[in-house]
Amino acid sequence: MLDYNDEAATYDASRGGVPRAEAAAAALLGLIPASTRSLLDIGCGTGLVTERIAAGRPGLRVTGSDAALGMALVARQRVGDVVLADARQLPLREGAVDAVTAVWLLHLLRGEGDVRAVVAQAARVLRPGGVFVTTVDKDASHDVGSDIDEAFAPYLVPTPSDGTERIVEYAAAVGLDVVGSARFVGHGQGRTPLSAARGVRRGYYVSRLVLPGTEAERLARVLAGLPEPDRRRAEPDYRLLAFQRRSSG
Repeated sequence: MLDYNDEAATYDASRGGVPRAEAAAAALLGLIPASTRSLLDIGCGTGLVTERIAAGRPGLRVTGSDAALGMALVARQRVGDVVLADARQLPLREGAVDAVTAVWLLHLLRGEGDVRAVVAQAARVLRPGGVFVTTVDKDASHDVGSDIDEAFAPYLVPTPSDGTERIVEYAAAVGLDVVGSARFVGHGQGRTPLSAARGVRRGYYVSRLVLPGTEAERLARVLAGLPEPDRRRAEPDYRLLAFQRRSSG
């Protein structure tokens, strides 16, 4: 598992940087009602997307939160209002915000009950009528039918923690109903066989792949041996779902 405190300094450059962040923020804002006045971005990481959410909607009060101190410190330089917090237990009162966003977070949560807890917390801190917008099927978005995907296939996690059906079920149980969806391109994230091999060795795909024993090294060698090892394959196409908290009564 990655140490996101260590990753903070180089995270943006290795994840598509500004173009990817701008695409994510634009898609998110398309699902956030114009009447929204306050937004909490959970698992905000370095704040690259959070910053662009704020810039794209003047007058919107945006707060970021992340459980990794290294990430939160970087985000604070961009956003200002960032809290160090576990998304499973947010330090906000019930109904505190108009919107909650979670970009590339739920797929990372593998502990029993973790995703359900985060969705429940998002619902709790939302005012009635507020919206929760999150990425779903994140890892599956990288499956572009390439030879890299073929090499990954034998090792795929059987039950992704952010599968659409699962998230819709968890959301419905806490009073959140689906009200919209959107897609955006993961600019700069088309993989090469060599970058995929490096990622496997560094543990980047822990949410995507099950690699016991020496299987990580075995897979890395297979990837490095693919044709055109420096050529980028297609970029991922990410999906967002928007949920609205039911009005009380």
